[in-house]
Amino acid sequence: MLFLLNPLFYSLLLLFFSLLFLYLRLFTTKTTANQPPSPPKLPIIGNLHQLGLFPHRSLRSLAQRYGPLMLLHFGSKPVLIVSSADAAREIMKTYDLIFSNRPKSSIAGKLLYSKDVAFAPYGEYWRQVKSICVIHLLSNKRVESFRAIREEETALMIKKIEECSSSSSCCSPVNLSEMFLSLTNDVVCRVALGRKYSGREGAKKFKVLLGEFLELLGTFSVGDYIPWLSWLNRVNGLDAKVEKVAKELDEFLEGVVEEHLDSQKRRNNGGGKVDQDKDQQDFVDVLLEFQRHDMDNYSLHRDSIKAVILDVFAAGTDTTYTALEWAMTELLRHPKVMKELQNEVRGIAKGKQEIAEDDLEKMHYLKAVMKESMRLHPPIPLLVPRESTKDVKVMGYDIAAGTQVIINASTIGKDPLLWEEAESFRPERFLNTSIDFQGHDFQLIPFGAGRRGCPAILFAAIVNELALANLVYKFDFAQPGEARGQVLDMTETSSLTVHKKYPLLVVTTTYSF
Repeated sequence: MLFLLNPLFYSLLLLFFSLLFLYLRLFTTKTTANQPPSPPKLPIIGNLHQLGLFPHRSLRSLAQRYGPLMLLHFGSKPVLIVSSADAAREIMKTYDLIFSNRPKSSIAGKLLYSKDVAFAPYGEYWRQVKSICVIHLLSNKRVESFRAIREEETALMIKKIEECSSSSSCCSPVNLSEMFLSLTNDVVCRVALGRKYSGREGAKKFKVLLGEFLELLGTFSVGDYIPWLSWLNRVNGLDAKVEKVAKELDEFLEGVVEEHLDSQKRRNNGGGKVDQDKDQQDFVDVLLEFQRHDMDNYSLHRDSIKAVILDVFAAGTDTTYTALEWAMTELLRHPKVMKELQNEVRGIAKGKQEIAEDDLEKMHYLKAVMKESMRLHPPIPLLVPRESTKDVKVMGYDIAAGTQVIINASTIGKDPLLWEEAESFRPERFLNTSIDFQGHDFQLIPFGAGRRGCPAILFAAIVNELALANLVYKFDFAQPGEARGQVLDMTETSSLTVHKKYPLLVVTTTYSF
């Protein structure tokens, strides 16, 4: 019997030591590379348990212990966390090309046909499609051509608020969050699709669908970091929800594209020009023209067109209205700042019916308010992740190819080494400085910077400044009765774009000139 057991015993002993060796090699072996500081990680999940409900806050706390460059592991994926302006400059300027790739996102891939701009890997396709977006939708000339749309939609929003404040139920609060979302949605719809969908049949469904799309873009997919656990997305229903939203979005976008194609056919059959004047074209028309003529050898398929349309909505509505919502929230929390801004706007407008875009250039305090709000509340506090394409040394540390990079714009915006009274809302700090959010000043990067920075900065800034100027020009504001005198709730949502958790409700009084 002992003779028979010995081989089994030694086999089990060999297996035990083999498994122990493998574990030690995978999880405890030290590399000779000079890696950034890293908190201890757990087997399988790495540092995922340390992200918390609000990742930008959790990562800020970790950075205070481990430094401005910190290496975490999300499952099997190395992730570099960037928490200082100097480190951000290295990533987005010095080594911008090396860090211009995007990590693969299974959810974004399904929703955006793997053919959009924001989440596309760095390469020729991304360069071509981004070029179309920048030149034909977001150039200074094109942004200026949309001026009438912005002014009309802003005036409509002001009229809605006026009707509420002058009605018999004048003490009923106005939901400014809802107003801002409708404004940005209607502006983007008219610019991108040629018409707005609010007030039409199916408008409510479209709004809900767009909300689900944006929510899913910010949802964590465990399979992206621990591939052998991807089956969990089937169990928890995430895969099914993504498929449902992707299908419904595709049906809506197919209708939009077909509507534009039918319109072009009618113009053609009626003897009109198929190719409209450039300034009269919406973005779908532009994309279809590229597809029809294969302009500059761009290869745009139907899925590419639909993906880019979704990109425009994701970038043009959610982040824009969020920035406006936080700015108005801070003004309500700081009545002296609100009064200072109203004095500037009303002094420049001097009794005009409404603020026009020409007036905005003179409103320096208004611009300072928006900068200060986005310093404290960047709409996407953890900028869209990047990924290194080759080994590189950053600030003395060795960063391996394939490392995901997350830049914490929220932490940088509150860095006490960069900002005096960093947690305070003080717009005057921007009055005597050239610091801007255009991507050149890395202490203020709500839109990112470099090749993968947001190309819609000018578009978003004008929408927000025009809306805010007209609001504070036309109205005085107070919190609803039961909330009057209380501290305004600043609770955030936990998503890719960080909104106020609760709608911004105010009582408005029309200002008498």
